[in-house]
Amino acid sequence: MKKVITFLLFAYTSVLLVNAQDQSIESLLFELPDVIFEEIDFPYSDAPTYELKIKQPIDHNNPSGGYFYQRAFISHSGVDNPTVLVTEGYTCKGNWPTELTKLLDANQIAVEHRYFGESIPDSIDYKYLNLEQATADLHHINQLFRNIYPMNWVSTGISKGGVTTIFYRYFYPDDVDVSVPYVAPINKEFEEQRIYDFLDTVGTDECRKKIEALQIRLLENRNEILPLLRFYSKGAKLEFNYLSMEEAFEFAVLEYPFSFFQWGNSCDEIPTENSSIESITSYLLDVSGIDFFGDKMMAAFGSHYYQSAQEMGYYGYETEKFKDHLKALPTDSNPHAAFVPGSMEVEFDGSLLKKVNSWLPKHANEFIYIYGAMDTWSASAVQPSTQVDALWFFMEGESHGSARIRNLSDDDKAKLIGSLEKWLDIDINRAK
Repeated sequence: MKKVITFLLFAYTSVLLVNAQDQSIESLLFELPDVIFEEIDFPYSDAPTYELKIKQPIDHNNPSGGYFYQRAFISHSGVDNPTVLVTEGYTCKGNWPTELTKLLDANQIAVEHRYFGESIPDSIDYKYLNLEQATADLHHINQLFRNIYPMNWVSTGISKGGVTTIFYRYFYPDDVDVSVPYVAPINKEFEEQRIYDFLDTVGTDECRKKIEALQIRLLENRNEILPLLRFYSKGAKLEFNYLSMEEAFEFAVLEYPFSFFQWGNSCDEIPTENSSIESITSYLLDVSGIDFFGDKMMAAFGSHYYQSAQEMGYYGYETEKFKDHLKALPTDSNPHAAFVPGSMEVEFDGSLLKKVNSWLPKHANEFIYIYGAMDTWSASAVQPSTQVDALWFFMEGESHGSARIRNLSDDDKAKLIGSLEKWLDIDINRAK
Protein backbone atom coordinates (compact mmCIF):
# COMPACT_ATOMS: atom_id res chain seq x y z
CA MET A 1 0.00 0.00 0.00
CA LYS A 2 2.86 2.37 0.89
CA LYS A 3 4.41 1.84 -2.56
CA VAL A 4 1.08 2.67 -4.21
CA ILE A 5 0.71 5.91 -2.23
CA THR A 6 4.28 6.90 -3.01
CA PHE A 7 3.70 6.23 -6.70
CA LEU A 8 0.48 8.27 -6.71
CA LEU A 9 2.20 11.24 -5.01
CA PHE A 10 5.04 11.04 -7.51
CA ALA A 11 2.59 10.85 -10.39
CA TYR A 12 0.56 13.82 -9.05
CA THR A 13 3.67 15.97 -8.66
CA SER A 14 4.89 14.95 -12.12
CA VAL A 15 1.57 16.00 -13.67
CA LEU A 16 1.79 19.37 -11.89
CA LEU A 17 5.31 19.94 -13.17
CA VAL A 18 4.44 18.93 -16.73
CA ASN A 19 1.42 21.24 -16.67
CA ALA A 20 3.60 24.05 -15.31
CA GLN A 21 5.60 24.03 -18.53
CA ASP A 22 2.55 25.09 -20.52
CA GLN A 23 0.61 27.33 -18.14
CA SER A 24 0.88 31.02 -17.36
CA ILE A 25 2.12 31.97 -13.92
CA GLU A 26 -1.32 33.30 -13.08
CA SER A 27 -3.03 30.00 -13.83
CA LEU A 28 -0.37 28.19 -11.80
CA LEU A 29 -0.99 30.47 -8.84
CA PHE A 30 -4.72 29.68 -9.09
CA GLU A 31 -3.91 26.03 -8.45
CA LEU A 32 -2.06 26.64 -5.17
CA PRO A 33 -4.18 26.05 -2.06
CA ASP A 34 -4.68 28.87 0.47
CA VAL A 35 -2.92 31.49 -1.68
CA ILE A 36 -4.59 34.80 -2.55
CA PHE A 37 -2.80 36.82 -5.21
CA GLU A 38 -3.05 40.07 -7.12
CA GLU A 39 -0.86 41.27 -9.95
CA ILE A 40 0.87 44.56 -9.21
CA ASP A 41 2.61 47.12 -11.34
CA PHE A 42 6.18 47.09 -10.10
CA PRO A 43 8.49 49.49 -11.94
CA TYR A 44 11.72 47.85 -10.72
CA SER A 45 11.21 44.55 -12.52
CA ASP A 46 10.06 43.59 -16.00
CA ALA A 47 8.92 40.19 -14.73
CA PRO A 48 5.23 39.60 -13.94
CA THR A 49 4.93 40.48 -10.24
CA TYR A 50 2.22 39.51 -7.76
CA GLU A 51 1.43 40.31 -4.17
CA LEU A 52 0.49 37.17 -2.28
CA LYS A 53 -1.39 36.41 0.93
CA ILE A 54 -0.51 32.90 2.07
CA LYS A 55 -2.52 31.17 4.78
CA GLN A 56 -0.26 30.05 7.64
CA PRO A 57 -1.01 28.32 10.94
CA ILE A 58 -0.25 30.48 13.96
CA ASP A 59 1.20 27.33 15.48
CA HIS A 60 2.60 24.87 12.95
CA ASN A 61 2.54 22.19 15.63
CA ASN A 62 -1.21 22.69 16.02
CA PRO A 63 -2.67 23.79 12.66
CA SER A 64 -6.20 23.84 14.07
CA GLY A 65 -5.27 26.60 16.52
CA GLY A 66 -5.93 29.51 14.18
CA TYR A 67 -4.20 31.08 11.22
CA PHE A 68 -3.03 34.33 9.68
CA TYR A 69 -2.19 35.49 6.18
CA GLN A 70 1.47 36.08 5.44
CA ARG A 71 2.35 38.65 2.82
CA ALA A 72 4.84 37.79 0.10
CA PHE A 73 5.76 39.04 -3.35
CA ILE A 74 6.67 36.93 -6.36
CA SER A 75 8.35 37.85 -9.63
CA HIS A 76 8.23 35.19 -12.32
CA SER A 77 11.00 34.63 -14.85
CA GLY A 78 10.32 31.00 -15.84
CA VAL A 79 9.49 27.60 -14.41
CA ASP A 80 12.84 26.23 -15.62
CA ASN A 81 14.81 28.98 -13.87
CA PRO A 82 16.24 28.93 -10.34
CA THR A 83 14.23 30.50 -7.53
CA VAL A 84 15.55 32.97 -4.98
CA LEU A 85 13.65 32.95 -1.68
CA VAL A 86 14.20 36.27 0.10
CA THR A 87 13.85 35.80 3.84
CA GLU A 88 12.91 39.19 5.21
CA GLY A 89 13.58 39.89 8.86
CA TYR A 90 11.01 42.65 9.05
CA THR A 91 8.33 44.12 6.82
CA CYS A 92 8.27 43.38 3.09
CA LYS A 93 6.95 46.17 0.89
CA GLY A 94 7.84 45.04 -2.60
CA ASN A 95 9.89 42.77 -4.80
CA TRP A 96 13.02 44.65 -5.75
CA PRO A 97 15.16 42.10 -7.59
CA THR A 98 18.12 41.07 -5.44
CA GLU A 99 21.66 40.76 -6.73
CA LEU A 100 21.27 37.00 -6.81
CA THR A 101 17.95 37.21 -8.67
CA LYS A 102 19.64 39.23 -11.42
CA LEU A 103 22.77 37.09 -11.43
CA LEU A 104 20.84 33.82 -11.77
CA ASP A 105 17.98 35.20 -13.93
CA ALA A 106 15.82 33.70 -11.21
CA ASN A 107 12.27 33.77 -10.00
CA GLN A 108 12.03 35.67 -6.73
CA ILE A 109 9.76 35.14 -3.73
CA ALA A 110 10.18 37.73 -0.97
CA VAL A 111 8.46 36.78 2.28
CA GLU A 112 7.48 39.16 5.06
CA HIS A 113 8.46 37.85 8.51
CA ARG A 114 5.59 36.68 10.70
CA TYR A 115 4.27 39.33 13.11
CA PHE A 116 5.60 42.19 10.98
CA GLY A 117 3.89 44.54 8.55
CA GLU A 118 0.63 42.99 7.35
CA SER A 119 1.57 39.44 8.40
CA ILE A 120 -0.06 39.67 11.81
CA PRO A 121 -2.83 37.55 13.37
CA ASP A 122 -5.95 39.28 14.66
CA SER A 123 -4.71 38.63 18.18
CA ILE A 124 -0.96 38.53 18.84
CA ASP A 125 0.36 35.81 21.12
CA TYR A 126 4.11 36.35 21.25
CA LYS A 127 4.55 32.73 22.32
CA TYR A 128 4.36 31.85 18.64
CA LEU A 129 6.86 34.45 17.49
CA ASN A 130 10.00 32.36 17.38
CA LEU A 131 12.44 31.06 14.81
CA GLU A 132 10.99 27.56 14.76
CA GLN A 133 7.59 28.94 13.72
CA ALA A 134 9.04 31.58 11.36
CA THR A 135 11.13 29.04 9.48
CA ALA A 136 8.16 26.68 9.31
CA ASP A 137 6.36 29.51 7.46
CA LEU A 138 9.18 29.53 4.91
CA HIS A 139 9.16 25.75 4.62
CA HIS A 140 5.44 25.78 3.86
CA ILE A 141 5.99 28.39 1.13
CA ASN A 142 8.89 26.40 -0.29
CA GLN A 143 6.79 23.23 -0.48
CA LEU A 144 3.89 25.09 -2.10
CA PHE A 145 5.97 26.77 -4.79
CA ARG A 146 8.05 23.72 -5.64
CA ASN A 147 4.93 22.66 -7.52
CA ILE A 148 5.67 25.56 -9.86
CA TYR A 149 9.45 25.92 -9.55
CA PRO A 150 11.17 22.52 -9.37
CA MET A 151 14.68 23.75 -10.18
CA ASN A 152 17.43 25.04 -7.87
CA TRP A 153 16.49 27.15 -4.86
CA VAL A 154 18.64 29.78 -3.16
CA SER A 155 17.70 31.63 0.03
CA THR A 156 19.07 35.02 0.92
CA GLY A 157 18.43 37.88 3.32
CA ILE A 158 20.05 40.99 4.72
CA SER A 159 20.78 41.68 8.40
CA LYS A 160 17.94 40.12 10.41
CA GLY A 161 16.72 38.66 7.14
CA GLY A 162 20.14 37.05 6.76
CA VAL A 163 19.82 35.65 10.26
CA THR A 164 16.47 34.17 9.21
CA THR A 165 18.18 32.56 6.21
CA ILE A 166 20.70 30.89 8.51
CA PHE A 167 18.10 29.55 10.92
CA TYR A 168 15.89 28.46 8.02
CA ARG A 169 18.72 26.26 6.73
CA TYR A 170 19.31 24.91 10.24
CA PHE A 171 15.70 23.78 10.64
CA TYR A 172 15.17 22.76 6.98
CA PRO A 173 18.58 21.84 5.49
CA ASP A 174 17.08 20.32 2.32
CA ASP A 175 14.74 23.15 1.32
CA VAL A 176 17.34 25.13 -0.61
CA ASP A 177 20.59 24.34 -2.39
CA VAL A 178 22.53 27.45 -1.38
CA SER A 179 22.14 30.07 1.36
CA VAL A 180 23.54 33.59 1.02
CA PRO A 181 23.13 35.67 4.20
CA TYR A 182 24.36 39.27 4.08
CA VAL A 183 25.69 41.07 7.19
CA ALA A 184 23.95 38.50 9.41
CA PRO A 185 24.95 38.41 13.09
CA ILE A 186 24.59 35.20 15.06
CA ASN A 187 24.87 36.17 18.70
CA LYS A 188 25.91 33.94 21.55
CA GLU A 189 24.10 35.54 24.47
CA PHE A 190 21.45 38.01 25.52
CA GLU A 191 23.98 40.87 25.79
CA GLU A 192 26.52 40.21 23.06
CA GLN A 193 29.93 40.99 24.57
CA ARG A 194 31.76 40.89 21.23
CA ILE A 195 30.02 44.13 20.27
CA TYR A 196 31.85 45.92 23.08
CA ASP A 197 35.19 44.41 22.03
CA PHE A 198 34.59 45.53 18.45
CA LEU A 199 33.76 49.12 19.41
CA ASP A 200 36.87 49.25 21.61
CA THR A 201 39.18 48.24 18.75
CA VAL A 202 37.62 49.21 15.39
CA GLY A 203 39.18 52.07 13.44
CA THR A 204 41.95 54.22 14.87
CA ASP A 205 42.56 55.38 18.44
CA GLU A 206 42.12 58.94 17.25
CA CYS A 207 38.72 58.20 15.71
CA ARG A 208 37.43 56.40 18.81
CA LYS A 209 38.61 59.27 21.02
CA LYS A 210 36.76 61.77 18.84
CA ILE A 211 33.59 59.69 19.12
CA GLU A 212 33.81 59.51 22.92
CA ALA A 213 34.61 63.22 23.21
CA LEU A 214 31.53 64.08 21.16
CA GLN A 215 29.35 61.80 23.28
CA ILE A 216 30.49 63.57 26.46
CA ARG A 217 29.99 66.99 24.92
CA LEU A 218 26.46 66.07 23.86
CA LEU A 219 25.58 64.88 27.36
CA GLU A 220 27.19 67.89 29.03
CA ASN A 221 25.15 70.26 26.87
CA ARG A 222 21.80 68.54 27.26
CA ASN A 223 20.10 71.70 28.53
CA GLU A 224 20.73 73.39 25.20
CA ILE A 225 20.24 70.28 23.05
CA LEU A 226 16.96 68.97 24.47
CA PRO A 227 14.92 72.05 23.39
CA LEU A 228 16.31 71.61 19.86
CA LEU A 229 15.30 67.95 19.90
CA ARG A 230 11.81 68.81 21.14
CA PHE A 231 11.41 71.34 18.34
CA TYR A 232 12.63 68.76 15.81
CA SER A 233 10.31 66.09 17.23
CA LYS A 234 7.30 68.36 17.00
CA GLY A 235 7.97 69.01 13.32
CA ALA A 236 8.64 65.31 12.68
CA LYS A 237 5.48 64.35 14.62
CA LEU A 238 7.44 62.12 16.99
CA GLU A 239 5.97 61.00 20.29
CA PHE A 240 7.82 59.69 23.33
CA ASN A 241 5.74 57.60 25.71
CA TYR A 242 7.61 54.31 25.77
CA LEU A 243 10.75 56.31 26.59
CA SER A 244 10.85 59.89 27.80
CA MET A 245 12.50 62.48 25.59
CA GLU A 246 15.49 62.60 27.95
CA GLU A 247 15.83 58.82 27.97
CA ALA A 248 15.62 58.78 24.18
CA PHE A 249 18.32 61.45 23.99
CA GLU A 250 20.68 59.48 26.23
CA PHE A 251 20.03 56.28 24.29
CA ALA A 252 20.76 58.12 21.03
CA VAL A 253 24.09 59.29 22.43
CA LEU A 254 25.00 55.78 23.62
CA GLU A 255 23.87 54.32 20.28
CA TYR A 256 26.06 56.73 18.33
CA PRO A 257 29.28 54.59 18.11
CA PHE A 258 27.30 51.52 17.07
CA SER A 259 25.47 53.39 14.29
CA PHE A 260 28.61 55.28 13.29
CA PHE A 261 30.48 52.12 12.31
CA GLN A 262 27.44 50.14 11.24
CA TRP A 263 26.66 52.61 8.47
CA GLY A 264 30.21 53.50 7.46
CA ASN A 265 30.47 57.10 8.61
CA SER A 266 33.70 59.04 8.17
CA CYS A 267 35.90 60.02 11.11
CA ASP A 268 36.78 63.20 9.22
CA GLU A 269 33.15 64.35 9.50
CA ILE A 270 32.89 64.08 13.29
CA PRO A 271 32.24 67.57 14.69
CA THR A 272 35.10 69.17 16.58
CA GLU A 273 35.08 70.97 19.93
CA ASN A 274 34.63 74.21 17.98
CA SER A 275 31.41 73.02 16.31
CA SER A 276 28.21 74.74 17.37
CA ILE A 277 25.54 73.12 19.53
CA GLU A 278 23.18 73.26 16.57
CA SER A 279 25.63 71.43 14.31
CA ILE A 280 26.41 68.63 16.79
CA THR A 281 22.69 68.18 17.41
CA SER A 282 22.05 67.93 13.68
CA TYR A 283 24.93 65.48 13.35
CA LEU A 284 23.52 63.27 16.12
CA LEU A 285 20.16 63.21 14.37
CA ASP A 286 21.83 62.19 11.10
CA VAL A 287 23.97 59.37 12.52
CA SER A 288 22.05 57.99 15.48
CA GLY A 289 18.62 59.58 15.35
CA ILE A 290 16.18 60.42 18.11
CA ASP A 291 13.34 58.99 16.00
CA PHE A 292 14.82 55.51 16.46
CA PHE A 293 13.73 55.73 20.10
CA GLY A 294 10.30 57.25 19.50
CA ASP A 295 6.97 55.47 19.84
CA LYS A 296 6.51 54.89 16.11
CA MET A 297 9.77 52.99 15.72
CA MET A 298 9.23 51.16 18.99
CA ALA A 299 5.96 49.84 17.62
CA ALA A 300 7.42 49.02 14.19
CA PHE A 301 10.31 47.07 15.70
CA GLY A 302 8.42 45.59 18.65
CA SER A 303 8.40 42.06 17.25
CA HIS A 304 12.11 42.31 16.46
CA TYR A 305 12.87 43.40 20.00
CA TYR A 306 10.79 40.56 21.40
CA GLN A 307 12.70 37.99 19.32
CA SER A 308 16.00 39.54 20.37
CA ALA A 309 15.08 39.42 24.03
CA GLN A 310 13.59 35.94 23.87
CA GLU A 311 15.98 33.84 21.76
CA MET A 312 18.21 35.79 19.35
CA GLY A 313 20.24 37.96 21.70
CA TYR A 314 21.14 41.57 21.04
CA TYR A 315 23.42 44.28 22.33
CA GLY A 316 23.61 46.71 25.19
CA TYR A 317 25.27 50.03 25.95
CA GLU A 318 28.34 50.39 28.14
CA THR A 319 27.83 53.23 30.61
CA GLU A 320 31.06 53.11 32.66
CA LYS A 321 32.62 56.05 30.79
CA PHE A 322 29.48 58.17 31.12
CA LYS A 323 28.39 57.61 34.72
CA ASP A 324 28.91 61.25 35.60
CA HIS A 325 26.94 62.43 32.57
CA LEU A 326 23.83 60.22 32.46
CA LYS A 327 20.75 61.39 34.33
CA ALA A 328 17.79 59.47 32.90
CA LEU A 329 19.29 56.00 32.43
CA PRO A 330 20.61 53.69 35.13
CA THR A 331 24.38 53.30 35.37
CA ASP A 332 24.60 50.29 37.67
CA SER A 333 24.23 47.95 34.64
CA ASN A 334 24.38 48.27 30.88
CA PRO A 335 20.99 49.25 29.40
CA HIS A 336 19.86 46.72 26.80
CA ALA A 337 18.76 47.70 23.28
CA ALA A 338 15.82 45.27 23.06
CA PHE A 339 12.78 47.45 23.84
CA VAL A 340 10.13 44.75 24.13
CA PRO A 341 6.47 45.67 23.50
CA GLY A 342 4.75 47.03 26.58
CA SER A 343 7.94 46.51 28.60
CA MET A 344 6.74 42.93 29.11
CA GLU A 345 8.78 40.46 31.11
CA VAL A 346 10.66 38.21 28.69
CA GLU A 347 12.90 35.37 29.77
CA PHE A 348 15.86 34.81 27.47
CA ASP A 349 16.42 31.25 26.26
CA GLY A 350 19.83 30.78 24.67
CA SER A 351 19.46 27.07 23.90
CA LEU A 352 18.74 27.56 20.17
CA LEU A 353 21.70 29.93 19.75
CA LYS A 354 23.93 27.37 21.38
CA LYS A 355 22.72 24.62 19.02
CA VAL A 356 23.10 26.77 15.91
CA ASN A 357 26.54 28.04 16.88
CA SER A 358 27.61 24.39 17.26
CA TRP A 359 25.99 23.37 13.96
CA LEU A 360 27.38 26.13 11.76
CA PRO A 361 31.12 25.26 11.74
CA LYS A 362 30.47 21.54 11.18
CA HIS A 363 27.37 21.15 9.02
CA ALA A 364 26.51 24.42 7.27
CA ASN A 365 27.62 23.60 3.74
CA GLU A 366 26.86 25.59 0.58
CA PHE A 367 26.75 28.92 2.41
CA ILE A 368 28.12 32.25 1.19
CA TYR A 369 28.57 34.78 4.01
CA ILE A 370 29.05 38.44 3.12
CA TYR A 371 30.09 40.96 5.80
CA GLY A 372 31.43 44.49 5.92
CA ALA A 373 34.60 44.56 8.01
CA MET A 374 33.70 48.04 9.37
CA ASP A 375 30.12 47.06 10.23
CA THR A 376 29.48 46.78 13.97
CA TRP A 377 27.42 43.65 13.35
CA SER A 378 30.48 41.89 11.95
CA ALA A 379 31.49 41.49 15.61
CA SER A 380 29.09 38.56 15.82
CA ALA A 381 29.62 37.24 12.31
CA VAL A 382 29.66 33.52 11.58
CA GLN A 383 33.33 32.65 11.70
CA PRO A 384 35.14 30.73 8.92
CA SER A 385 35.49 27.00 9.32
CA THR A 386 37.56 24.49 7.33
CA GLN A 387 35.07 21.72 8.15
CA VAL A 388 32.38 22.97 5.75
CA ASP A 389 32.17 23.78 2.05
CA ALA A 390 31.31 27.46 2.38
CA LEU A 391 32.61 30.91 1.46
CA TRP A 392 33.25 33.97 3.63
CA PHE A 393 33.80 37.53 2.46
CA PHE A 394 34.80 40.15 5.04
CA MET A 395 34.87 43.24 2.85
CA GLU A 396 37.44 45.79 3.95
CA GLY A 397 36.10 49.32 4.34
CA GLU A 398 32.49 48.23 3.75
CA SER A 399 29.58 48.67 6.12
CA HIS A 400 26.11 47.26 6.77
CA GLY A 401 24.67 48.91 3.67
CA SER A 402 27.57 48.45 1.24
CA ALA A 403 28.72 44.86 1.86
CA ARG A 404 27.23 43.53 -1.35
CA ILE A 405 28.28 41.31 -4.27
CA ARG A 406 28.50 44.35 -6.54
CA ASN A 407 31.28 45.78 -4.36
CA LEU A 408 33.40 42.62 -4.24
CA SER A 409 36.73 42.64 -6.03
CA ASP A 410 36.79 40.96 -9.44
CA ASP A 411 38.66 37.97 -7.99
CA ASP A 412 36.21 37.54 -5.12
CA LYS A 413 33.25 37.95 -7.45
CA ALA A 414 34.66 35.21 -9.69
CA LYS A 415 35.14 32.99 -6.65
CA LEU A 416 31.51 33.55 -5.60
CA ILE A 417 30.17 32.83 -9.08
CA GLY A 418 32.34 29.71 -9.34
CA SER A 419 30.93 28.33 -6.11
CA LEU A 420 27.35 29.06 -7.20
CA GLU A 421 27.98 27.26 -10.48
CA LYS A 422 29.43 24.25 -8.67
CA TRP A 423 26.73 24.00 -6.02
CA LEU A 424 23.82 24.69 -8.37
CA ASP A 425 25.32 22.79 -11.33
CA ILE A 426 24.61 25.66 -13.73
CA ASP A 427 26.52 28.07 -15.95
CA ILE A 428 26.32 31.74 -15.03
CA ASN A 429 27.05 34.48 -17.52
CA ARG A 430 30.40 35.77 -16.28
CA ALA A 431 29.67 39.20 -17.71
CA LYS A 432 26.97 39.86 -15.12
